[in-house]
Amino acid sequence: MRYGSCVKSKPLLLRNIAQLLTLRSSADGPRRGVSLSDLGFIQDAAVLCLAGKIVSVGTTKDALRDPWLKKNRKKVTEIDCRGRMVLPGFVDSHTHPAFMHPRLVDFEKRISGANYEEIAEGGGGIRSSIDGVRKASKTALTQKVFAVLADLAAHGTTTVEAKSGYGLNLESELKSLEAIRAAAREWPGTVVPTFLGAHAVPPEYRGRSQEYVDLVCNEMIPAIAKRKLARFVDVFCDRGAFSAAEAAQIFTAAERHGLAVRAHLGQLSETRLGPLLHYRPASLDHMDHVNDADLPALARSETIATFVPGANYFLGLSKYPDARRFIESGVAVALATDYNPGSSPMLSMPMAMSLACTHMKMSPAEAIAAATINGAWALQIADRKGSIEPGKDADLAVFEASDYREIPYWFGTNRCALTIMNGLPSGRLS
Repeated sequence: MRYGSCVKSKPLLLRNIAQLLTLRSSADGPRRGVSLSDLGFIQDAAVLCLAGKIVSVGTTKDALRDPWLKKNRKKVTEIDCRGRMVLPGFVDSHTHPAFMHPRLVDFEKRISGANYEEIAEGGGGIRSSIDGVRKASKTALTQKVFAVLADLAAHGTTTVEAKSGYGLNLESELKSLEAIRAAAREWPGTVVPTFLGAHAVPPEYRGRSQEYVDLVCNEMIPAIAKRKLARFVDVFCDRGAFSAAEAAQIFTAAERHGLAVRAHLGQLSETRLGPLLHYRPASLDHMDHVNDADLPALARSETIATFVPGANYFLGLSKYPDARRFIESGVAVALATDYNPGSSPMLSMPMAMSLACTHMKMSPAEAIAAATINGAWALQIADRKGSIEPGKDADLAVFEASDYREIPYWFGTNRCALTIMNGLPSGRLS
């Protein structure tokens, strides 16, 4: 399933790139271990794009000798990168854009000492966003999602996984996914929709979680699959949310209806991975609490461990996922913003990378691979996203930097000068 603008892109040439990171690899599969640091450098580089696809990658000198370019140069939009660096557009593989209002009361309570679970028990948390989504029109929700997509793109993100999960009844979950689809059609980037009806047990089902799980499995998933509104089904499997057994029931229903699966896992407590790996989830996200005994099986699988350090930062946690333990075990890892109103109102993948470097001890090179090619693997679209090579979608980010390490170094500021989504430039170089 592919979403994105149908606007036709013109031939495009990026030239005089001081440092191009292609992320191209000869190996098949997500990056693991030492391969996370292989960025595929080209100096004084050029990238030629036609019809929204990358057609050639190399040096500027070689590009200007290309017979096709010589013949058609007047038809080509040229972007002189003037010593800037270029890398694949970020693939943000975990976001929650379909909500209406920030959770400012939760923010103040947290500052005063309340933790995530205490806030949820007091009526805050995920449940506090339900009312706004249920009351919102589809038009208002679409406008909100589109604004988020535009803001993400301004920071270099070209592909976004977008979850529902704040409606928590059939009508509002359908409305949320329809809003995501409508916003995606107006945005030149690519959106991968995910159904997260199992985000929390809604108030009307409090104390009857199994009844709500049955509703998700027997009514919501079939309706969403019939309308082709989602590619994935997600579950928040953790203490205070849904059990591993409930997650397995939801995964089974998703599998029956042809939908792939992923999960929020290990944010608040440890859940053993074995039973869920049976369903071949594309990604398991958060992963703050994971048993060492589960890492070998995770490393043997194609499942990506997606870290979302923005949530740890915003929740004021001192502990972050132990990225080095995962990487050294051979697990494929990705990074995402987890953009949401409660625990990570962060739009910047470079900020997520900075947190990964400073608090999780990932190298800048590892963070870039995790935010691009491995994010694409987490969404099962690495055949066309996440690296700069002929045949892939023309998704690129141009940064005001001459060295890739500057991207996570300059935190709290946006140094993305231009984002190109499916061959369409957004922004302007000065």
